[in-house]
Amino acid sequence: MTAHSEAPTTGQAAAPSRTAPAPLGPPPPFDPELAAVLDTFPGVEVPSLEEIPAMRGTALGNFPVPTLDELRAGGEFEIEKREVPGPAGDPDITLYICRPADATDAIPVLYHTHGGGMILGDALTGLPQMLDEWTRDLGIGIVSVEYRLAPEHPDPAPVEDCYAGLVWTAEHAAELGFDPERIIIGGGSAGGGLAAGVALAARDRGGPALLGQLLMCPMLDDRNDTPSAVQMAGTGLWDREANHMGWTALLGERRGGPDVSPYAAPARAVDLAGLPPAFVDVGSAETFRDEDVAYASRLWACGVQTELHVWPGGFHGFDGIAPQAALSQTARTTRTEWLRRLLGE
Repeated sequence: MTAHSEAPTTGQAAAPSRTAPAPLGPPPPFDPELAAVLDTFPGVEVPSLEEIPAMRGTALGNFPVPTLDELRAGGEFEIEKREVPGPAGDPDITLYICRPADATDAIPVLYHTHGGGMILGDALTGLPQMLDEWTRDLGIGIVSVEYRLAPEHPDPAPVEDCYAGLVWTAEHAAELGFDPERIIIGGGSAGGGLAAGVALAARDRGGPALLGQLLMCPMLDDRNDTPSAVQMAGTGLWDREANHMGWTALLGERRGGPDVSPYAAPARAVDLAGLPPAFVDVGSAETFRDEDVAYASRLWACGVQTELHVWPGGFHGFDGIAPQAALSQTARTTRTEWLRRLLGE
């Protein structure tokens, strides 16, 4: 599949026009330690839309899905799987509700939207790291939502599933042992884009008040035409061609056009005022670099407290592929420290 992009469009959903990019040089180099790991990582051929359902079982083979017993870590954590109402007229959704077994007071909770390019992934992948770094160290509960995937379930199904799960979590926070005044939304890659879209929807619909939004290498812009998208084409993980495929699976013929909702592609939002404090991070050597930097800049311009990190030489998802690398350790510690400050600890 050949990636392509149209010129920026105008219209109700369009963000402010972007200036023409400077001439592009070669892609930034990967961090040497990360590059050595990337060289051993098996490449994944970009599938056609028809091939996506069949390849889900093997595409994430390097990220084994933990069992609930494994997540409980010998009784240290309470893990509950619960079916809750989905969007009106749609099926129920699954939430995985996690908390420290010894928690007595109401605790803050991170509502997690998983990654996978809108087409892959599940709500359990990534939970061991979150439980280890945030539940064990900070006492934060985790609620991870299993949303419907594209292309079988295109926009608005994924973001509306995530929003419905957030509303349910907020309404039932007290019975779950969570503090309804300290709900944070967060996710990586597609999950980061969904987290940003849900935060916008919560603001616009008068939904749950969020304490913060943790946007890790978020997938925000369906136009796929930023300098970094062009510069990194064919390089690293989740390049421009893969990004084109993911957005097309989600949006179909609307991808890149004037009728894309900001809840699906938050870079399309005209006004970012009134959103909760944000943490945005991204690698310097990946497709999403410039759309993420632009989103953070627009958050600042709208008066939203925002922390931005561009990790030098980081490819997409580097901290999950190479968790022991020095840059990965720094990135993960920095996120934890942002959460600590946000919670006033």
